[in-house]
Amino acid sequence: MKKDTTPYNRRDFVKSGVAAVVGTTLASQFPVGASAFYGVDDTIRVGLVGCGGRGTGAALQALKAASNTKLVAMADAFSDRIEESLQNMTQPEEADEATMDAISRINVPVEMRFDGFDGYKEVIDASDVVILTTPPGFRPLHFETAVDAGKQIFMEKPVATDGPGIRRVLAAAEKAKEKQLNVVVGLQRRYQVEYLRWVEQIHEGAIGDIVFGRVYWNSGGVWVRTRAEYEEKAGRTLTEMEYQMRNWYYFNWLCGDHIVEQHIHNIDVGNWVKQAHPVQAQGQGGRQVRTGLDHGEIYDHHFVEFEYADGSRVMSQCRHIPDCMNRVSEAFHGTSGVAPSPGQLYDSSGGKIYSHNSKGDPNPYQVEHDKLFAAINAGEFKYADGENGAIATMSAILGRMASYSGKVITWDEAMASELNLMPKEFAWDAEPPVLPDAEGRYAIPIPGVSVVL
Repeated sequence: MKKDTTPYNRRDFVKSGVAAVVGTTLASQFPVGASAFYGVDDTIRVGLVGCGGRGTGAALQALKAASNTKLVAMADAFSDRIEESLQNMTQPEEADEATMDAISRINVPVEMRFDGFDGYKEVIDASDVVILTTPPGFRPLHFETAVDAGKQIFMEKPVATDGPGIRRVLAAAEKAKEKQLNVVVGLQRRYQVEYLRWVEQIHEGAIGDIVFGRVYWNSGGVWVRTRAEYEEKAGRTLTEMEYQMRNWYYFNWLCGDHIVEQHIHNIDVGNWVKQAHPVQAQGQGGRQVRTGLDHGEIYDHHFVEFEYADGSRVMSQCRHIPDCMNRVSEAFHGTSGVAPSPGQLYDSSGGKIYSHNSKGDPNPYQVEHDKLFAAINAGEFKYADGENGAIATMSAILGRMASYSGKVITWDEAMASELNLMPKEFAWDAEPPVLPDAEGRYAIPIPGVSVVL
């Protein structure tokens, strides 16, 4: 995370990417109180791109982070997701004072709600800070557009689903640094007190040199959205693009597989502790339980061995199978001790070196936004998470490539991959990159056969 505390005028800092024509357009749309939307006062206009559960939560956290924030625009591929998000934000079952204050600063009239594939452009134009929380396959395009427009950015992990997308994000991240645009990526462990203190002590040599690590995301899995469910709601047959967008978790062009979408958190901690990225990986995986028609093309388990330049290894497990051992955690072994779980350190004799008491620690999901908006309000450039977000994502993609192929895949090979998973066209009647067979099933990666580079 690069830091540069050079101060300058906050209003110029926040508004630098907004063309004068945008202000004129918005003023004409909002003749009463329009200044709140285009920067005559100190209001920070927040726009949300991607209105699922994570986007809804992130928008409220942004509003809680600073009292001069206002949610002014929203976009999602589906209009019903926008309306659900607004309802979930403004009509919570329970709300404390901070949440009610945040809700009071939600002002998204119908004309500032944009559905379809291009709505992100309108939200970026209308905002000072954009929250990018669509399925990750769209992140490179949306991030690049926001950086080109000079916006401050919060974007969720992962930041791409393939090598070309990673290279696109890295180029945009470099441009963001040149423009001094704050970029925070939702790898919240890097903003979590327990992890910060734990990793700091590891880096200071509390357990010696790290020779081995173990990282896990083993759980029962996540939601599945069936074709039948949405066709019943719509009263018609969905196009294949509509269906895959609704059920995005199960298609690699949208999600990247759960090793990328979820396990990235733990893989990133491995990189953080090692202060490096893997140089190669080999592994295995498959589908044992999650094999239905609506489970798309992804695996339900992966096991990957990541090798680092110093010869050390980090072993990675992720599984989406119910009624099994669950663990979402990390552990590291050093030459003079062990870190068996976050916040815990022991010497080689089993004596406790450190134990973190997390009681009273702030919510790291909120801290991400608190720090981002504090920097913006101070007119400071402090957060440049885009590059690390890309490296963490590429590490997880490397693991997917290894388990899908059954081969040793090097970092350089993965980074140079020209295999583009994204569609040639974004339209509801366009063909997505993968299609079902006559029985409605999708081709599953086969180790030793599938092409991953």
